[in-house]
Order: sequence, then C-alpha cells, then structure tokens
Amino acid sequence: MARPRKQTYTLDMYLKKNRKGDIDNNADVQRNFVWNNEQINELIVTVLTDDYIPPIILGEESNSRLHIVDGGQRTAALIKYRYGNHKITSSIENSIIPYKKKTLDKDGKTIYEDAVFDIKNKTFEKLPNELKEKFDEYQIETVIHESCDSFIISRYIKRYNNHVAMNTEQKAFTYIDKFASRIREIVNSKFFVECNNYSEKDKTKGVVERIVVESMMCMNHFDNWKTQPKLAFKYLNDHAAEEEFDMFADNLYRLENIITVDIKNIFNKKDSFIFLTLFDKFARLGLDDEKFAEFLREFQYKLRPIKRNDKELLFDEIDKDASTKDKQVITDKLYMLEDMMLKFLHIDNGNSSQSNIESFISQNLGINVEAIQTDMDFYNESLNELLDNTVKIDSKLRNEANRPSLLAMMVYSYKEDKDLDKWMTEYARQNNTYFVDQKKNFLHMKNDFEQYLTKCA
Repeated sequence: MARPRKQTYTLDMYLKKNRKGDIDNNADVQRNFVWNNEQINELIVTVLTDDYIPPIILGEESNSRLHIVDGGQRTAALIKYRYGNHKITSSIENSIIPYKKKTLDKDGKTIYEDAVFDIKNKTFEKLPNELKEKFDEYQIETVIHESCDSFIISRYIKRYNNHVAMNTEQKAFTYIDKFASRIREIVNSKFFVECNNYSEKDKTKGVVERIVVESMMCMNHFDNWKTQPKLAFKYLNDHAAEEEFDMFADNLYRLENIITVDIKNIFNKKDSFIFLTLFDKFARLGLDDEKFAEFLREFQYKLRPIKRNDKELLFDEIDKDASTKDKQVITDKLYMLEDMMLKFLHIDNGNSSQSNIESFISQNLGINVEAIQTDMDFYNESLNELLDNTVKIDSKLRNEANRPSLLAMMVYSYKEDKDLDKWMTEYARQNNTYFVDQKKNFLHMKNDFEQYLTKCA
C-alpha cells in the first residue's frame, strides 16, 4: 500500500471544496457534530493567530472524491464560523487578536500598523478585512490515503478516532500550570496511593487532582469557593501560595501514618476534601494525630449512622437535595463533623477557637495562659485597630485563619513594649500572603519585626 501523500490548501479553498462536495464530511460512520462553543472559540483563535492545527486526514476514492477520516469536527466548526454566522461567545479566553492594519500615510502610500481586535461576540463578517484575509489564507495541511473504498475509509475512521477526549477534571488541570508539578508530586504521595478508596479509573481520569484542588480551596480559600473544576483550578493558579501546598503535603504525611484499612474508605472521591479539611482543623488543636484516627473510627461505626436528635439530618443526608459541591452543603458537613470531633475530644465547642488561640500564644511566647485570658479582649481590640490602620481590607493577612499568629504578635509587642504600627504598614505592603502553619507564620513575622527594629535603631 502506497504511503499517503501530503497536500496543503488555503483554508478558503479547503472549505469551498467541502461545501461543493469535493471533500465529503458525511461518511456513514462519522459521528454528528458534537463540539461546544468553547472548542469552536479555541479553534478560531488558533487560525487567527496562525498557530498550529494538526493535519486533516482524508481518504481518496478511485474517482478522486475525498472523504474526511479525521478532522470532521474541526472542519464543521470552521464552516460554521466562516459561513454559518456563528458568533464567538463571551466566555472566550485570549479574545484580543493582534494583526497588521492596512492604512495610508500622509503621502497616500499604503502602510501597515500594529493593531488589535477583540473577537468576543463577533461573527466572521464583523472581523476587519485584514483578519478575514488572514482566516481565508491560513494554510491547512491534509494527509491523503489513496485508493480507498467505503470499507477502508470506515477502518481509517476507527483507527484515527480511537482515543478518549479529556474529561472535565483533566481539562481543568490545564488551567493550573503554575502548580501542576507540585500537584503531580502530591498525587503520587503514599496517602493518595494507599490511604483512600479511589478506583484505578479515578486515578487516571483526573479525580485525584480535583480532590487536591478542592481540599486546597476548602482549607485556604473557602470564601471564594468554586463549584466548577475549571474555575477552581484557575483561582488556585492565581491565588495559591507555595506555603499552602507545603502545609497540605505535611498534613498528608501525618495522615499516612494513622490511616488504616478500617477507616480509609472514608476518603472517597466524594468526601475526601471534606475530611482532609477537617484534619487541617484538627491539626490546629495540637493533639496527637492518633486522636484523629480514633475519631474517624467513632464516626464511621457509631456517629455516622445514628441521628443525635429528631431534627438533625444524618451526615449522608445533608446533600440529598443539593449538589455535593454546593457551598452550603460543605459548610453544613464541616460544621457537623467539627462539632462531633470536638465533643469526642472533650473540647468545649463554644470556646474552643478562643481557648486554642490562647494556648497557642502561651506556648509560643512562654506566658502563663491565665494571664493571656485576662487581657484577651484588650488584645483583640488592639489588633482590630492595628489592622484597620495598616492593612487593606482585601489582604490575605486579614484571613481569620491568620488570627492566632497576628494576636501572638500583638501580645509580643506589649511584652517587649514595641509599637507594631509602622512595621505592620511596611509588612502588609510587601506581603499579601501568610503561612498556613501559624507557628511558622508567627516566627516569620517576629523575625521580620526584629530585623525592622534593628534597621531603624
């Protein structure tokens, strides 16, 4: 059998041959047009920026008629835009297209100037003439298999289309390029290999990567929670910090040492991010990690299947009327789990947050906890006033999770009789993130403050 030959057409010529029937896009076994607007958008941008489109595969009958073997969706999308009055949707990314605009100088001579055009919500007819020409003149490559009949064409269609398209999670992963290698490293950790209830199919379809992102969003950016994977991946790419991944990796390492066969089913593809967030809350209590494993056993075998009162739903009933990714569903699940966990650990839920902060300050500053408790209202008021005067309202330094280390800095300033205002103004200007590990965050701020005092001395 002869090797296929290559043929390059202008896009205008290629599409006209399709419309005339010289190139057929209706082989009996071809699927119908299934592309969505996002896929069409990306293809049109590719053409207008003169980027690469893989060759269209054709089969040629003895009468010289050509049939599309691979590339039918691309062809239909291009025809839809060129001749079908299709409008580029507003959701398109990178909609600003650069081009050379033809104009006349003061002497009437033709010159070409750099220009841009936003193709958002535009049909082909709304393009400037220069971009219309660029579209029509785009070089489309084809590879032609000769001496084909309908049987051979069908065989080629099966061969070239024997692949699986990216699913939602896999496509979303392409939007987190900044942290992609870090996530791959985390996905290969022992926790995600052994300490869970994911199937091998889940692990190949991007489910684990989604769980990592959901966990990171839930632990560090819940105010900006996104239900759609693509939006969550994009948000983390723009707003996450390496320190957040460090803390998450440390949490996984700790879990690897306590999760046993009897409780690993809790970490399934539906609820893993909930329980990983719960452990992040547990980690702030300063207790032995085995206590968390003990709670998971209590939850799995006693608390999960039993209602504590007539009005309360079971944990597995919370999402029965809403999506498992709904923000309120997540809030309700975490509230129930944290309440159960604190009661199991014999921690007063009403004052647990405040008492944990007081213990944190006591441990890191070596001050009697009773003395801290006595002045805690004063420290809170002083910190609020400091933040109002020095830190922008949208700064991550104001996140509630950062409160323990900020209060520790406030107590430290009174202990050392040093004013924080000028330092905090400068620190907030240079830093808009914080370490999730509050001890690490406190030590970082304390060291920076001491360097500031030395510089100002």
